[in-house]
Amino acid sequence: MFGHLRLKLTSLYTIVTYCVMQLSAQEEYGLRCLIQLARHDGRKPLRIQDIAEAEGLSFEYVAKLVRVLRKAELATSTRGAGGGYRLGRPAEEINMWEAIEALGEPFFPVKFCESHAGLKTYCVHSGDCSIRGVWRGVNDLLETALSAVTLADICGRGESSTYGWLAAPGSDSAVK
Repeated sequence: MFGHLRLKLTSLYTIVTYCVMQLSAQEEYGLRCLIQLARHDGRKPLRIQDIAEAEGLSFEYVAKLVRVLRKAELATSTRGAGGGYRLGRPAEEINMWEAIEALGEPFFPVKFCESHAGLKTYCVHSGDCSIRGVWRGVNDLLETALSAVTLADICGRGESSTYGWLAAPGSDSAVK
């Protein structure tokens, strides 16, 4: 289904590196909280203080992050003495794109051009903009690549094995 994706991932990495795209702290730490929930899944709910300790974050910040995740239905909560948080769906059904969208702003928001009009009310290139095409293409590549990666895919993988799994041409375990 994603036969062209492996080749484009290397190009995507280059484009994103040059575009200086960065995840926000909320996106990064929210993903880390989701991964904690995914690794813990199936057992009793995971407490905020356990997530905070495992990730080196404050209790208050993790509470804020799991509220965002719960609102997006990526996590559920259980009240009471044995309460805590679990994934809202199986890890196989939660992909990285939807998690990042829930935790932050879109890479290329619909109103992007409106916010870059310079001194004018509307962008002077609103009718025919070659730059907008680049950002839409990058957005589409990101969505395709990150939608193909689930929490289940990345649980238990370190950085080098995940990158190799995604980008290694010819690898049987690469995204296809």
